[in-house]
Amino acid sequence: MDEVDNNASRSLPSIDILRKRHRSPCRSMIKRTEMRTVISICLFFGMILASSSLFARTDAEPSTRALADTVGFAHRAWQMDSVMARIRALNHDDLVRTQQPAGTAWRAAICPHDDYTYAGWLYPAVLQNIKAKTVIIFGVAHTAWRYHLENQLIFDSFSSWRGPYGNVKVSPLRDEILERLPRGMAIVHDPMQSEEYSVEALIPFLQYQNRNVEIISILVPFMDFERMQIVSQHFAKALFAVMKKNNLRWGKDVALLISSDAVHYGDEDWDGRNFAYYGTGGKANALAEAHDREIISHSFESELTEKNIARFYASTTDPNDFKKSRWSWCGRFAIPVGLLTALDLQKLEKSAPLSGVPIAYATSISQPHLQVDDLGMGETAIATQRHWVGYPAIGFK
Repeated sequence: MDEVDNNASRSLPSIDILRKRHRSPCRSMIKRTEMRTVISICLFFGMILASSSLFARTDAEPSTRALADTVGFAHRAWQMDSVMARIRALNHDDLVRTQQPAGTAWRAAICPHDDYTYAGWLYPAVLQNIKAKTVIIFGVAHTAWRYHLENQLIFDSFSSWRGPYGNVKVSPLRDEILERLPRGMAIVHDPMQSEEYSVEALIPFLQYQNRNVEIISILVPFMDFERMQIVSQHFAKALFAVMKKNNLRWGKDVALLISSDAVHYGDEDWDGRNFAYYGTGGKANALAEAHDREIISHSFESELTEKNIARFYASTTDPNDFKKSRWSWCGRFAIPVGLLTALDLQKLEKSAPLSGVPIAYATSISQPHLQVDDLGMGETAIATQRHWVGYPAIGFK
């Protein structure tokens, strides 16, 4: 029925007063698919058997982080080549809000991480302006609850990650940064990193445009805003020192990239949970999309400030319990930590203020899906009027 349910609000509420249906937005917490659950369990027990340490490798041998999702994302070179050819053929330029000159280099950016069939065209729209060789990726720790992880950054100890064009090297800057972080600010936890897909989703596109790209994966679990400020300050200070030591420039040599989908909406196939904040139907979906766009406009457009970052956090997180969501963005921890780090780094460098550039916004039902089934790929969740996901694409220069 193309109407808002009777029990839903019929007008767009202010972001500052929205308090309806505190639910967790994380797809893994709400069961994306049985396939990902099985894969996660296998990876977890495989890590226990393969390592003498539950959290990190203790041997000096090179190790490669295996794939967690071979369905939603491309994992072979020919798949990735085909995905990019099809994205170019579809030509979504009319959906891109802001076209950037070819020479633009993001210092930071926000990119979605959903299945390529739904969000594929948005990846290159953002990542084509990531010019740095070393990309620090702040990912979502969807299953942090399983390991009781919170209040610190989650690193891995792998020497490389699987990519479609060969292994992607982990930057040696990772270990230099870890050495400079105070105790309690970070943990090395390979099981959590092995099953999380939000960083993995971005790697094929980064490697497609730069075969020599190096990454540092950092997952951000539960933490309140005050803790985020502390952690980000320490991380930015460590990163600044390492960049200065190695004569690296922000934007050219090192970039910050944040992986996050926007609202998870609807009342169907969310493992019994109801994310239909405005109800269901075409009008309700339009209100939800407008609310997402309002968050993006108020939080990320124009100059980046701590006030705007705090506003995003308040818009998406329950003020009484930071482990509950207020509006279901899965990156409600990764985005503030990544952007606070960027803001602190900008202050340490005394460089120009960061300016947010909304590139595009879409949902899993707002445009035709990219054909991938003939490539041995598919969907890890449904996309319907009662189950859809929003996608932010934002650069910061």
